Amino acid sequence: MLVALSETFGTDLVRGIGAIALYAIVGLLLMLLGFYAIDFTTPGKLSDLVRQGLPNAVIITASGLLSMAFIIVIAIWTSSTNLAEGLITSLVYGLIGIVAQVGAVRLLEWVTRIDVRSTIESKTLAPASFIVASAHLALGLVVAVAIS
Repeated sequence: MLVALSETFGTDLVRGIGAIALYAIVGLLLMLLGFYAIDFTTPGKLSDLVRQGLPNAVIITASGLLSMAFIIVIAIWTSSTNLAEGLITSLVYGLIGIVAQVGAVRLLEWVTRIDVRSTIESKTLAPASFIVASAHLALGLVVAVAIS
């Protein structure tokens, strides 16, 4: 049995691999920016608290990263089929989504009067960390759907 490939198969394959690499770079940059946005707007130094193994810092950081991933995935998913336009759209929507998500979580924390600093610095599991984590995930989903 002979398999017939289209004339543009090789070119299309290389172009697809390049697009994957470029979107991965944009996604990674947005994830890093999202982490630093969460870290900057959260009292305390999250990366240090996570390295110390403080459970609430780990829960809140992990949920923040997942919420950023929701936003970035949808920003990429809804981007244009034109590679350059798609990358720009993903980057812009991702940045706007990150700002909206971080602002919304901080507002919700303020409204609920959760003392985030004492929560993330606690060495024991604090129920409030689940509220903050849920806010990250829920608002990340809301922002992601708003992008679509």
